[in-house]
Amino acid sequence: MYNPIAIAQVDQAITSRRSIRRFLPKPVPKKTVEELLAVAARAPSGTNVQPWKVYALAGHAKDALCAAILDKHNSTGMDGREFDYYPTQWSDPWLSRRRKIGLDLYGLLGIGKDDKARMKEQTGRNYLFFDAPVGFIFTMDRQLGRGMFIDYGMFLGNLMTAARARGLDTCAQAAFADYHTTIRKILGIPENELVVCGMSLGYADNAAPENRLETEREPVQNFTEFRGF
Repeated sequence: MYNPIAIAQVDQAITSRRSIRRFLPKPVPKKTVEELLAVAARAPSGTNVQPWKVYALAGHAKDALCAAILDKHNSTGMDGREFDYYPTQWSDPWLSRRRKIGLDLYGLLGIGKDDKARMKEQTGRNYLFFDAPVGFIFTMDRQLGRGMFIDYGMFLGNLMTAARARGLDTCAQAAFADYHTTIRKILGIPENELVVCGMSLGYADNAAPENRLETEREPVQNFTEFRGF
């Protein structure tokens, strides 16, 4: 049945989602995290495989992981990613979009394009989960096919939408996959699990300049061919 109120609520939860890069210290109860994951797990997956595995971190467990990754980031650098997330060679329109979000973010933070030290420091904030009270690490069994990444994306999308419906904010972070060896060691993740990404969860610090960043989206007509309508 057509329900305009429900439609407006769902649309608001989806369209109000932004990547938040500074969070308030306000805690998120474990029960709320469990509710979010239960909703997210209703995502479809091929033959109901449900490829997701989640490590939900708070308190000392999160702090220990953050300290280990940040130390590696500031010393020897990343472990290296086990799969290609970004293209090996960039071209437009994707390159222009990537450059714009970087310039816009650094502009809000007052970071010049040649200030490599502050750029690295800002990148390092990823590994603090941007001060969020909850951090997720997501893994997937290596024997599963690449198509399962599609299913995983729907699970993550559900999680972020369910968070917005509860007044919470998130930031999905592929950057964690760059430190899979460190993450595996600290969390005791077995070798058969591939580190897919991480995510920050909490309440946005609306006073932070980086949280004023709003990315643009292409009009529907630019990415859709309508046929037979």
